Amino acid sequence: MIHSGHPVSPHGPNAETPRKAPTPVQDLAAAIRKDLARLRERGPVIGCFPLYPPEELLHSLGLAPLVLWGLSPLVSGYAEADRHLQAFTCSVGRRLVQFVLSEGRDLLSGLLFYNACDTLRNLPEILDQGLSGRGGKLPRFRLHLPLGSGGPAHHGGYLKQEILRLCGELSDAFARPFDQEKFDLSTDLYARARDLGRELEQEAAAGRMGFAEFCETLSRAVFLAVEGRILFFEETLARVSGRQKRTGPRVMISGILPPPPAACRAMDAAGLVPASNDIAVFHRSYASTPAVRGDLAGYYLEFYSNHEPCPTLLPTADRRVERLLDRARAAGVQGLIFCGEKFCEYEYFEWPHLERRAREEGFSTLFLEFSAEGDETTGAATTRVQAFAELLESGG
Repeated sequence: MIHSGHPVSPHGPNAETPRKAPTPVQDLAAAIRKDLARLRERGPVIGCFPLYPPEELLHSLGLAPLVLWGLSPLVSGYAEADRHLQAFTCSVGRRLVQFVLSEGRDLLSGLLFYNACDTLRNLPEILDQGLSGRGGKLPRFRLHLPLGSGGPAHHGGYLKQEILRLCGELSDAFARPFDQEKFDLSTDLYARARDLGRELEQEAAAGRMGFAEFCETLSRAVFLAVEGRILFFEETLARVSGRQKRTGPRVMISGILPPPPAACRAMDAAGLVPASNDIAVFHRSYASTPAVRGDLAGYYLEFYSNHEPCPTLLPTADRRVERLLDRARAAGVQGLIFCGEKFCEYEYFEWPHLERRAREEGFSTLFLEFSAEGDETTGAATTRVQAFAELLESGG
């Protein structure tokens, strides 16, 4: 270090305090914050929840959709969230509230949400209350998905009216008229991004990409504009496609969120190969894209009616377990690892039935529970992952 033109001993009183190298989580958080700054430059950012909002519509209007999911790299505490939520709220809800209340006014120009579980259903009013003393509420836009018998497919007229109403409200609020041609171009971009997501999943299944690297890549992509997401995926695929394949016990990993980074690294260290994933923010989000063109409402009728089954889309839940087991068989997995988010009642209600059916089909199963504290709770999970890998290696 140079001070007043004279060299100073690095051990002297004016020496810089040595800084620890950033951890992988810190590196990811720094990258995501740069991505968010670029996203804000694209246009008004609309925070969306739950997982499957009409992103193509927002994009076609020149808005920047941001799905408020997988926020753990950006949230280091819950002081604001805990003022408004009960202690038994899931990590998704706590992180979402913490992020919006602490950073939402600087980043977001509005919130868009649709009906899901009890926690997320009530968050808009909670966020209004929390933001009222921080510069005012954010504009809110709501899409109501029909959840009665048969779901969207049996309530097509109602859902189409909801989509058209939402489109009109967004167009009026931001003075951006809807253009069908622009919407079709947006759907093409999102279709390409989903195709690339599936290709990355295939590289991980082939053993050319560790599960920790796969999860970090897909987690960061949530915070990119779709154009940047496509480029990021293409660059990642070019980097990993020539790698040598790893072999090991093949597993399917399921959950509303991916496991914390430490648990992902434990799976890699144990030699497990993620032959398939059923993680909501990953596979369930990019599994398919509607082929409809030239019809805004028709596109989203197909999108929600034929979506990959997920408990957050209640009408799809009846076909979810058999769909998951079909995919596990097709991928040739030996075991199924379910990563449960503490207090996520929808997935927890499903797990006992899923576990019973998986064992009937000859799959070994492992249940791991994680909470809002993330990596701080992964010590026991690491030990259980190692034991599970040894079980699979032995043919158990």
